[in-house]
Order: sequence, then structure tokens, then C-alpha cells
Amino acid sequence: MQSNASIVTPVVIATRESRLALWQAEHVRDRLQQELGLPTELLGMTTRGDQILDRSLSKVGGKGLFVKELEVAMEAGQAQMAVHSLKDVPMELPEGFVLVAILEREDPRDAFVSNRYASLAELPQGACVGTSSLRRVVQLKALRPDLRIEPLRGNLDTRLRKLDEGGYDAIVLAAAGLKRLGLGARIRATFDAEAMIPAAGQGALGLEIRADAQTLGQVVATLSHQPTWLATHAERAVSRALGGSCSVPLAAHAVWLADGRMQLDVALGHAAQPEQPLLKARLSAAVTTTEAAEALGREAAERLVAAGGAAYLAAQPA
Repeated sequence: MQSNASIVTPVVIATRESRLALWQAEHVRDRLQQELGLPTELLGMTTRGDQILDRSLSKVGGKGLFVKELEVAMEAGQAQMAVHSLKDVPMELPEGFVLVAILEREDPRDAFVSNRYASLAELPQGACVGTSSLRRVVQLKALRPDLRIEPLRGNLDTRLRKLDEGGYDAIVLAAAGLKRLGLGARIRATFDAEAMIPAAGQGALGLEIRADAQTLGQVVATLSHQPTWLATHAERAVSRALGGSCSVPLAAHAVWLADGRMQLDVALGHAAQPEQPLLKARLSAAVTTTEAAEALGREAAERLVAAGGAAYLAAQPA
């Protein structure tokens, strides 16, 4: 354990107050204390993304609504760090903030959750499936064009409650969140990551600090998991190159092959007409640096544009 006397402690982690967000912040707090010897506290906050539940994120400002208040707390000196589900972090951080570490990824796949049906294939014709993710909507439509996809917002517990109250035949959630909260038994099936390509960064935790907190950054960076760091930088580069936001039905998922190369699968759907064919691409390359990972992501984005993606990107959700 190294000495970190130059870091002001306790390190305060700003976090959303949902059960999953608190689990994630507590997990990072424990690692900071046990592995780095940094006394750490949590600052619970409610973000606008938590408050606005009657509209889709794409209509009210995107996933950045989940991180803005946490950044304000860091800017004001009330907190030194924020812990995010990486898929909720905008592709471009505000000036003065950086991601210093990305922790080893949990299961990145999407989970099929239902009280009556064991899999997507078992759903009856015209069944109601809940999700507010445009990425999931277009991929579900590709797999089962007959399904009725209805909006589903709220934290994980709220979504499960809405399913249990009978509002949906099934819902689709990130497997990682369910597993982290000990709710893996609710998963009836996990989608193959090639059939339902995950979101960029799905299953990974990102640690954000102020850019001027250089000593803290150098220390915390030692927690980063390099294979996850490189994979998620490739994924996020796809979205950044395409102007990715909640209003773009974009999927990007990188895996490491047996020969040590990185394989990147991407898909782009049509936001206004989700029944339109998915545009897909698969690339692989030897990747050992962040720059190489991001270059692979940009190349994947170019492939999607060349396949007709410009017209898809010009479409806006209804």
C-alpha cells in the first residue's frame, strides 16, 4: 500500500441515490480504502435524470442528466470523484473533468426478464416488452418485428415493480445491474451479444474526477482494468464519431479474441422508423494503446456511414 499523504481525505464520492448507484459507489469506496488506503465517504444526490420519469431520455437531454449534478458537486469542492455506469457517461466530458479509471467489466449483455416467459422466442405474437432504450428497440424489432415495445423508465427496482404489476409481458435490462444487486435470479435468459449488441461501455464502471486533481488521478488510475479500458474506449469512439446520444440507436461492443486481437461489433438503427433494417459491421485489429482502440472505433463508425448510416443519423425519434 502506497502513501497518499498529498491527497486531501476523506475522498468524497458523489453518487446518485438509487440502489444500484449506491452499490457501485460503495464498491469503489471499498476498493479505494482497502487497496489504496484512501479514507472515503459518499455524498448521495438526486439527479434530473432520476426525477424526470414520464419522458424518454432522448427527449429531455440525454444520459448527461445522470451526471451533471455530480460534476457540479465536484466543481464546488463538495466531492472529489463520481462513479458512473459507463454507458451513462456522455462521450464528451465537460472541460475540466476526466475519466481516470474504468473498472473490470461485469456481464455486458442485455437480460430478458419475465414472470411468464422463459425467452424472447417464447413471447406470444404482439407481446408487450418494456424498454426506453432506442438501441434495444431497434434490435428487438429486428429479432421480433411483431412485438409491441412500450416505454419503461425509472431505476432498476422501479422497472421490476412495473413488470410485477403486470404492465409488461417482459422487460429488457442490463444483466450487470441485476447481478450486482443480487437479482440474477430474475434473469430468464441473456441475449447473445451478437444478436443484441450491448451499448458502449455497458457493464463497466467509470471513475470521473476534476482534471486538476492530478495526484488523486495518478493514484486512482491504478485501479483501472486495461482490457476493459481499451475495449470501452473503442466502443465509445464509435459513438463519439457518430454524434452518439440517447437519440441515436447505436450499439458497440468489443471483445478480446484468443489471438489477442480486439473484435468490435457495431449496429445502427433508424430512430424514427425502428422497423428499418439494422446496419451492422464487424472489425478486428491488434490493439495495445488507447489511440489504437479509438482508431478502431472510428473505422467502425466510417463503415456504418458507408453502409447508409448518414440517412439513419439524420432521422430523429418521433
